[in-house]
Amino acid sequence: MMGAIRTGMRRLWVVPSVAFALFFILPLAGLLLRALTDGDVGAELGSRTMWIALRLSVFTATLTLALAVALGTPLAYMLARSRSRLARVAIALLDLPLVLPPAVAGIALLTVFGRRGYLGEPLDGLGLSLSFTTAAVVMAQLFVAAPYYVRSAYAGLAATDPGFEGVAYTLGLSRWRTFRSVTLPLVWPALAGGAVLCWARALGELGATLLFAGSFPGRTQTMPLAIIEELGSVPAGLAGAVSISVVLVAVALVLMLALHRFTATAGPYR
Repeated sequence: MMGAIRTGMRRLWVVPSVAFALFFILPLAGLLLRALTDGDVGAELGSRTMWIALRLSVFTATLTLALAVALGTPLAYMLARSRSRLARVAIALLDLPLVLPPAVAGIALLTVFGRRGYLGEPLDGLGLSLSFTTAAVVMAQLFVAAPYYVRSAYAGLAATDPGFEGVAYTLGLSRWRTFRSVTLPLVWPALAGGAVLCWARALGELGATLLFAGSFPGRTQTMPLAIIEELGSVPAGLAGAVSISVVLVAVALVLMLALHRFTATAGPYR
């Protein structure tokens, strides 16, 4: 009797599970099928514009990740070890870009760093213009993507027992050596997962980049911006957009498969 009930429950879970999985699989399968059957898509894969945009996207996303790791790791550590109300407020503020529309992020960056922004105007007077440059692309990506790394790093650090660090201090280890030899191995899966999410989010950033950096080929036009431009172009149109989308999906898929393999035995992706 109990076996029949369990079998019935498993079958009951199958239908919504398969339906939900197909919701994600079918659009990607349709994109791949269009790329394989449309001869125009194959021709567009050799587009110079696409490969320039891909190179810029990979470069800016990697630079964004480097900045997020270098600046976000100390911040996440401080917040995870703090018990003050100010730390909780800071965590909430850092989470805001995760829920804000990208357009709001772009407008916010413009109000501060744009040519007529609070900091942008004085900097422009010094000959340092940030908006509509490659630096603006990195800033836009950092604003929307870095919180993914900081949040993951914070969660990993907050879950570790500070007592391990205390023992290391009593043995004469410095703070840096304690972090490197004791804390880092414990939180490495969380840091790796957050880093990949940060890089992937930066690679796919569109709204904030478009508003703050614009879409200039070779300078600010990343892959998502190239997709928008190709979609409205003649004669490439949908074929050009599909070709760029397929390349972007392939890059993201390789990255995610590498993450799953790397964290196969530990961390949030096991």
